Amino acid sequence: MNDEENEMSFLSHLEELRWRIVRSVIAILVFAIVMWFYKEWIIQNIFISMTKPSFISFQFMCDYLGICLNDIPIKFQSNKVGSQFSTALLMSFVGGFIIAFPYVFHQLWGFVKPGLKYNEKKEVRGITFFVTLLFMIGVVFGYLVVAPLCIQFFGVFSLSSEFENIWMIASFMSLIISSVIFTGLLFLLPIVVYILTKIGIIDAVFLRKYRKHSIVGVLILSALITPPDFISQVIVSIPIILLYEVGILISARVVRRRLKAEKLN
Repeated sequence: MNDEENEMSFLSHLEELRWRIVRSVIAILVFAIVMWFYKEWIIQNIFISMTKPSFISFQFMCDYLGICLNDIPIKFQSNKVGSQFSTALLMSFVGGFIIAFPYVFHQLWGFVKPGLKYNEKKEVRGITFFVTLLFMIGVVFGYLVVAPLCIQFFGVFSLSSEFENIWMIASFMSLIISSVIFTGLLFLLPIVVYILTKIGIIDAVFLRKYRKHSIVGVLILSALITPPDFISQVIVSIPIILLYEVGILISARVVRRRLKAEKLN
């Protein structure tokens, strides 16, 4: 009888997970469809605008840093059947995922949350808000800083004046989308540190011990996702290093609470 009850319990949890995934996918599809209808405006004002000196990041650099850019000499082409269609689909689904992210995470967290103890639920109160906030800040940082730096560097770089930068549409879009998503996920570092500390894999002592190694790793990672110039790498590295330091503080707090609870018990 216990085996049957366990099997029923497992199947009911599986069914709940299935419906939460279905609801998440529907939310993504709804926003993706909306973006599809506005795809031309989005392409022009969110993506192509990144190649113009009037783009918000370049305008800020000109007004406050004195670094003014000319038009980035890029031309676009599509030489594959269906390339523009598949790129529009990718843009719509990624955009749908970003907009629906708070709801998607809320659904997944709603599945995990009932399995936690009361104290654990209390400690992670508001996690949906903080995960969403960090992810969205990362997305904005990727869009306003990482992607423009990449576009500007590779757009003006040329081996010879005889060569033109004629980019594939899919390559251009993928560069921006991957920069935005990857940076958004990187900004979830404090949440990852919190979870790993809670399950006992790392602690603040470990993070402080390997701080220098982590900084080197961050610089290498920044070199991979940004143009190969020192200024771009530093600009991208600073917020990640700050997030690492925040992770240390979070980890130390989790450990203190754990030791306090053990003393009380």
